[in-house]
Amino acid sequence: MSQDLMIALTKGRVLVDELAILAKAGVEPLEDPTASRRLVFDTNQDRVKIMILRGMDVATYVDHGIADVGMSGKDVLLEYPGTGYYEPLDLGLGRCALMVAGLVDESELPSRLRIATKFTNTAKRYYAERGVQVDIIKLYGAMELAPVTGLAHRIVDIVETGNTLKANGLRSIELITQITTRLIVNTSSYKTKFDQVRKLIDSLEAVL
Repeated sequence: MSQDLMIALTKGRVLVDELAILAKAGVEPLEDPTASRRLVFDTNQDRVKIMILRGMDVATYVDHGIADVGMSGKDVLLEYPGTGYYEPLDLGLGRCALMVAGLVDESELPSRLRIATKFTNTAKRYYAERGVQVDIIKLYGAMELAPVTGLAHRIVDIVETGNTLKANGLRSIELITQITTRLIVNTSSYKTKFDQVRKLIDSLEAVL
């Protein structure tokens, strides 16, 4: 096993914030990941590297021990079935909410609902806990169209400002959970690289 500490970050809008909080904790890549096509970067810290992944892949890489530490949205972690990591820190980045939403002028609903979402596992758990029968329809985008066109009665989706819902005649109905970026640590790495991992956790805690 490599003695390098590999940190997996999520590409996209949250990457800038993740890099900023890492920099405050003393870890900075030697090359700007936002301006490069490379996926793995050396840092100013000896034996610490950064890899840039799609959000859905960070948990997979950490779960399988390819990355020792990762930064991933709670929405991704709720969907991911693996158990090979700890979740020691809420980094507070990318704050939003996972909501149930429906039409503003919603008509009376049947006893069995059609729910459109890309968060299928989370939606199934949420409705099962409430004893509500649902059929889950998996969509990858344009979620707001589902109730408008009659594809689904309601949607489960990430809501930041609510403006997109409003523009499409929808409203937030129920909060499932607040979403932020979390620090996750591979369970084996926490043991085999304890000093490196603990140093990073402590440094991040100090700047939060």
